[in-house]
Amino acid sequence: MLLQNKKCLIFGVANNKSIAYGIASAFKQHGAQLAFSYAGEAIQKRVEPISAELGGDFTFPCDVTSDEQIAAAVELVKERWGSVDVLVHSVAFAHKEDLAHRFIDTSRDGFATALNISSYSLTALCSAFEPLLNPGASVLTMTYYGAQKIITNYNVMGVAKAALEASVRYLSVDLGAKDVRINAISAGPIKTLASSGISDFKKIFSHIEEHAPLRRNVTTEDVGKAAVFLASDLASAVTGEIMFVDCGYNNLGI
Repeated sequence: MLLQNKKCLIFGVANNKSIAYGIASAFKQHGAQLAFSYAGEAIQKRVEPISAELGGDFTFPCDVTSDEQIAAAVELVKERWGSVDVLVHSVAFAHKEDLAHRFIDTSRDGFATALNISSYSLTALCSAFEPLLNPGASVLTMTYYGAQKIITNYNVMGVAKAALEASVRYLSVDLGAKDVRINAISAGPIKTLASSGISDFKKIFSHIEEHAPLRRNVTTEDVGKAAVFLASDLASAVTGEIMFVDCGYNNLGI
């Protein structure tokens, strides 16, 4: 098993349809120890049964917009585990109205919210958890093709994901000095709670199924397998990369 006894923190599980759930499931199959964050009581009620299902060691509160909660999470994880081998950042949010209208009409608050939660939170978590990351540790985050190309109605989230991808590259230098790797997985569209907020998502889903080289959409299981590779020692010299897991769609032209 590729992650035997690796201590893996999972940020961003919303339910059993989410990408983070698929990653956590794959990690468990490869022998990982798991701990799950939640933001607020509503999410806690969803996360705790998932943690129990996957044999998680513990759950902990962490609103990634709060430096105080992040610091408290670090102390809790330090007390329970002492150190961390894998940190998964699968956190993103934008106001629904900013994903339904023209990008030019994005509000200042909407822009700041999307960038703070979807992008800066990765840097905040890396900074806070850096002292706990073991040599050879791996940080993973989730991005999407809309960071690099125009995707209808992805709008401010595309800009936030572009910032996230740039952050991965810059963080690879800082973390690399301590033998810690960081990479992003650019997954194809998946029917999740997050994607439900994107207008005309069903059209995008159908289009990719018809045109992607593999003639299908990806699953959370597909993403989980890629995450296992990046989190494991098999990817010991891979950092600062964006790995596409999208059935080859990103290679298409007209």
